[in-house]
Amino acid sequence: MSRVDTAWLRMDNDVNQMMIVGVWLLDRAITLDTVRERIASRLLKYERFGQRVEHDALGANWVTDPHFDIRRHVVPEVLPRRAGQSERQALQQRCGELAMTPLDPNRPLWQFHLVEDYEGGCALIIRVHHCIADGIALIAVTNSITDGGDAPPSRRKRGAAHDPAHEADWLSDTLVKPLTDLTVKLIGMGGTGMAKSIDLLANPQAPITDTLAGTMDLARVGVQVLSDTAALALMADDSPTSLKGHPMGRKVVAWNEPMPLDVVKAIGHGLNCSVNDVLLACVSGAIGGYLRAKGEDPAGQEIRAMVPVNLRPLEQAWQLGNRFGLVPLVLPIGIENPIERVYAVRARMRALKGSYQPLLAFGVLAASGLLVKSAQDMVLNLFAKKATAVMTNVPGPRQHLTFCGATLRQTLFWVPASGNIGVGVSILSYGGGVQFGLITDERLCPDPQAIIDRFEPEFQKLLMVTLMLPWNEAGA
Repeated sequence: MSRVDTAWLRMDNDVNQMMIVGVWLLDRAITLDTVRERIASRLLKYERFGQRVEHDALGANWVTDPHFDIRRHVVPEVLPRRAGQSERQALQQRCGELAMTPLDPNRPLWQFHLVEDYEGGCALIIRVHHCIADGIALIAVTNSITDGGDAPPSRRKRGAAHDPAHEADWLSDTLVKPLTDLTVKLIGMGGTGMAKSIDLLANPQAPITDTLAGTMDLARVGVQVLSDTAALALMADDSPTSLKGHPMGRKVVAWNEPMPLDVVKAIGHGLNCSVNDVLLACVSGAIGGYLRAKGEDPAGQEIRAMVPVNLRPLEQAWQLGNRFGLVPLVLPIGIENPIERVYAVRARMRALKGSYQPLLAFGVLAASGLLVKSAQDMVLNLFAKKATAVMTNVPGPRQHLTFCGATLRQTLFWVPASGNIGVGVSILSYGGGVQFGLITDERLCPDPQAIIDRFEPEFQKLLMVTLMLPWNEAGA
């Protein structure tokens, strides 16, 4: 197991389990045997899903489970409903319970729970430990088990070349190769000069003109790395709100109905902002409005959310494992004016362009995987003190998928939080819509639906302003 994945494996604690929990809502019922057959024939093509974790003095290893039984991993689920409780509320309650129910450490760390009767169709609750894969990889995996999904590429035989699953064990590969091959493309650092400056380290025979130019770029890179390192190390603890504190270890989940992605894009175009700017402004406004409704005054306050940044090409997602860094994004929850807020978010997002913080955070995770768990917890708790939430934005398929003949009408997931962070915000685009999910600790936020229900009004405020713009400015 790579050092980064080992770090995620050991992040489980009494108040946060490192599980990615998702739900598929299907438009018609599917039998348990049908789901088991599909999972066995498709998911197990990924070797990792037939392996359990075995610990040794040096860390952890993936070992094939000789007693694997699909019946342990695809199980029936019955939703008991209290008087007055809707089907959705019962499903939300069960998802919150399962988010804190540990997976069997003696078996492969994943499980599917089939609710055979839900809102005229069925629901499939999916639990996967984060040490198996990150969100981008799991999207590729879940797409492959749908009708017509592509199987993972065949792996090369071990010994013939480096096994991609273990490349993350080498910090040189982590901190140099992503810089040249991935980060320049994915984070938008821009410019071939930066890539050349890194290549200079491995190619001292380069022509002198290129060397001089590369040296200047390398100096700029060095200044940026030092600046980002200092920024991570010297960040003050996050603003005190009721969402920040010590969790109790009981989870509550919520979600909204999807918002049309084309409309979100139109708002971004009209306001000269990105889709992410618009969505994050809605998140900030919803949280700020929730705190005001509770009697708190967030005026002038900001909170941080640790946001994952993908560090690998999407075509390599099938390799599983975790290949992402983290950046602290400041959310201006104290700004009530929706336009002022969206531009504040845009400014903060642009300030992160060119940052090496994702790579530095990845390096910290990889290094912490070499430590004993108590030392790792001390390192990772430093991140937890600096943030109130974890927030992720994952792109899903643009078209509706089918699974065993049933249409996947809605897909949801909740991101786990590490340390003592008690709020997780998930954004997923799927089938022409964009979906918000929220998971909170019951002590810090007993009713996350009260935050989720504020996303749509915040979105409508931005839509109204965009429709009032002159047509030539709004691009109509």
